[in-house]
Amino acid sequence: MAMKICVIGAGAIGGLLGAKLAHAGETVTFVEVNAVQREAINTNGLKVLAPDGQELVVKNVRAFPDTGGPGPQDLIVLAVKAHHIAEVAPGLKKLYGKDTIVMTVQNGLPWWYFHKHGGPLEGSRLSSVDPDGAINANVEPDRIVGCVVYPAASIVGPGVIRHEEGDRFSVGELDGSKSNRVQAIYNMIVGAGLKSYILDNVRAEIWLKAWGNLSFNPISALTHEGMEGIARFALTRALSVAMMEEAQLVAKKLGITFRHTIEKRIAGAESVGPHKTSMLQDVEGGRSLEIDALVGSIVELARITETPTPHIDAVYACTKLLDKVMGDRHAAVVLSTAA
Repeated sequence: MAMKICVIGAGAIGGLLGAKLAHAGETVTFVEVNAVQREAINTNGLKVLAPDGQELVVKNVRAFPDTGGPGPQDLIVLAVKAHHIAEVAPGLKKLYGKDTIVMTVQNGLPWWYFHKHGGPLEGSRLSSVDPDGAINANVEPDRIVGCVVYPAASIVGPGVIRHEEGDRFSVGELDGSKSNRVQAIYNMIVGAGLKSYILDNVRAEIWLKAWGNLSFNPISALTHEGMEGIARFALTRALSVAMMEEAQLVAKKLGITFRHTIEKRIAGAESVGPHKTSMLQDVEGGRSLEIDALVGSIVELARITETPTPHIDAVYACTKLLDKVMGDRHAAVVLSTAA
């Protein structure tokens, strides 16, 4: 039986996942505030350019400007970037049915990190990601399923997404249980031709992804270099290693063990090639940066665990200032060829 799925944010990842699910026969709608992207989807459908050169076009989807249109859903895929969740969280209630699931696909550490975590910090929210508690107030922990996203994708035109590499969307309950609903989501993802795993420790997998994001994303934003270039330039490779070592100490104090070495994680990033990170794409597009979820959350946990993180702190400070300058001047930062 097809699920009713509403994807909040028809960007690169939300659009890719939504298109794949719709093509597989699921009932998919989008909530997309960008009028150009929304109109393109409603007029021409959603096109995905696959890594092998093939094109997938789905027209059995509809995009709405807000959450008032789609009605109650079985699954909400929260696909906006982490720093935009607070804006959409109050409207999610319009999509709730009794058993509606909210699946989070953001990079970085989520606001719900300590929900169903156990221990002295049980139920705490990460204030770096949810400063005023708006997300926490509107998304009950029992609705949440975590999802760790590994594909690289970008929007190349209205309603057109380039899927560059990767196809894994692993999922897990916050308490590590193998529930019927997480099994159903797994089956749905695999049925759409994507890869997935059911995680018994979703936080460990989130940390593994965040391990690379906390270094490669801000360094790329500051240097305008892609992942391969950062990994191959000795100084930025060394900086990435130092940041990851600091993060590993924080994670260890929270009971997290990484299943890869730092060198293997960097090698994986290097193998992606010259792909521009999402944060560099936002710098060049003049959009606000996802810096607090990707880096600020690590800084917050470092303070909580009393762990020194000088390299992370320095990169965080510089990237936060870049974000402020761009916002204050309503500016993008793009390299141009010198005369």
